[in-house]
Amino acid sequence: MSQRFRFPRVIRRISVPVLLIACIFALAFLSAAQTTISTGSIQGTVTDQSGAVVNGAKVVIKNKATGQTVSTTSSSSGVYSSGALLSGDYTVRVESKGFQTTELPVVVQVGTTSNGNVRLSLGQESQVIEVSASEVRVNTEQATVQGVITAQQIDQLPINGRNFLDAAQLEPGVQIQDGGNFDPTKNGFTAVSIGGRAGRTTRIEVDGSDITDETVGTTTQNIPQDAIQEFQISQSSLDLSTELTSSGAINVVTRTGTNSVHGDAYYGFRDHSLNANLPGGQDLPFQRNQFGGRVGGPVVKDRLFFFLTGERTKQALVAPVVLGAPFGSLSGGFDSPFKETLLLGRMDYQFHNAARLFYRITYNNNINVSGFVANSYQPFGNQDNTPGHLAGADFNTGSFTHQIRFSYTKFQNRIGDVVTGSSILNPAPGIALAIGSSTSCLAGGADAFCSGPNILAPQATYQSNKQVKYDGSRNFRAHILRFGVSYNRILGGGFAKFFGLDPAVRSNFSAENQAAAASGPFAGGAGNPLNYPVDRIIFGNGQGFFTEKPEFGLPAGGQFDSRFQFYVGDTWKIRPNFTLNGGLRYVHDTGRTDSDLAPIPCSQLTVPISTPCTGNILDLFGSGLGGRVRQPASNFGPQLGIAWDPRNNGRTVIRAGAGLYYENVI
Repeated sequence: MSQRFRFPRVIRRISVPVLLIACIFALAFLSAAQTTISTGSIQGTVTDQSGAVVNGAKVVIKNKATGQTVSTTSSSSGVYSSGALLSGDYTVRVESKGFQTTELPVVVQVGTTSNGNVRLSLGQESQVIEVSASEVRVNTEQATVQGVITAQQIDQLPINGRNFLDAAQLEPGVQIQDGGNFDPTKNGFTAVSIGGRAGRTTRIEVDGSDITDETVGTTTQNIPQDAIQEFQISQSSLDLSTELTSSGAINVVTRTGTNSVHGDAYYGFRDHSLNANLPGGQDLPFQRNQFGGRVGGPVVKDRLFFFLTGERTKQALVAPVVLGAPFGSLSGGFDSPFKETLLLGRMDYQFHNAARLFYRITYNNNINVSGFVANSYQPFGNQDNTPGHLAGADFNTGSFTHQIRFSYTKFQNRIGDVVTGSSILNPAPGIALAIGSSTSCLAGGADAFCSGPNILAPQATYQSNKQVKYDGSRNFRAHILRFGVSYNRILGGGFAKFFGLDPAVRSNFSAENQAAAASGPFAGGAGNPLNYPVDRIIFGNGQGFFTEKPEFGLPAGGQFDSRFQFYVGDTWKIRPNFTLNGGLRYVHDTGRTDSDLAPIPCSQLTVPISTPCTGNILDLFGSGLGGRVRQPASNFGPQLGIAWDPRNNGRTVIRAGAGLYYENVI
């Protein structure tokens, strides 16, 4: 049964002391400087051949695809940092008087501080040394354990269904879950479980904007797989910039246009006639057509870029219905079509070497027909519609870097009956028929037969999320000071009419009723559901709910949820091979609860003598708690971690970390 509005929105505190020691050798791959910021960076130490630091070296960092350049100098401790960079391939050029110029290729990944250590050789500046990139990419800068999946991997590996979150399966310890298995509004969506934790509470961000479903979990939006530049999965020792979660985080960065025009198109076709079948198995009709493409390039070279992508899926499927005795002859299926449209467009403007603006628009629509349990002829129609907008700015001012995001996402869901005509799906038009022991027809195996209007319908769900977010940093000698703040204004509401608007006829699946059905008036005896005697008939509207406050513009009202978060931290490069990460994070979430209801009687510490409050359980919770959920206001989460390269060769790293994290209860 849909549970979208039945649980209170409260914050759960989870103390997670973690000691993760991961030794990664020559053939291993791990990038572990996680953050939910949608850019990456380069940090390194400039030294001479003796290992002494070089102060004041000129460092020029150039993006090979867009031509963007960033200039900086090494500090008195020899450390330099690039600030925020788009993910991609870069060249780091280091010049210093009395030394040969050195060029180092560096790959920048989303949310990762890439190692850019450079060792200079004595000689003339006009002499240029090109350093070959190592095949082993081990990040030794931060304590977070995570993995990054690149655009090349996503393009080359076949991913069944092309759901953008399915790429998470490439990381160890990660499982995906079909969203339709835990809530009917999530058909066509995927949840990601990390390290055995609940996939519904994994935080999901795209280009630095939060698209997590704040009611039932996972995401409110799918994006085309072709749009992904990099896909990052954070597993433990979560970075300070990670928003409200303790279960792990997904951070996706979308592609941008470059100075070259690139594009592709594809078409995928699958049909049951092309599949092998098990001996004696049933050949269920199935056909899937999936097509789309992408194109990106320059509008103005080195300045203005565009990127467009779209995907369309059309699937025809028969959903099987498997019934036990004596209804086995009625086993079959019903049409379960699925259609989805995904669109994404993006413009990037590089108006200065140290400043970039971008705007991204997305649209996701899917329509499908499905059931909730395998032994039920009660299909329902589900439709999701999610437009989204994001505007962002990344820029540097002196030793400071800044990232600003403004985003708006609106998720709308509708569920309705799709049963029509008179058939086994609807033996008595307009009447739900159930033979079994449950009262809901949603407990798999509890009912021998269910048909007619689906009891989950009708439903409507609305959720909008407006977010403003700032992440910044400052380079100071061997330190990178980090800080950020975000605010979300979330509106959620809707209604649900469980058990439908139609009458429901029920019969117990008892031996007595089976005997009576065997001599019933219709052909088929006990194998015909219409022969069973009626035990009860449910009239009226059964169970349901709707949210209040229709003045918000929703047909069934809604409630607001305000969330405020900030963090401060430091990445201290104590030695070239030893980095200390630490900081403090704070979050306050009001929850979507009414703020103007009077306290429930017996919830006060003192009550009138005439009120029968003795023994009332609400007395245990203190004064005035009947009006609303009281959210804690002291949600501070300290974090501390280390990253140590014991051999100082960039091929082995030891990480350890501990922290206090918070998340919402779904």
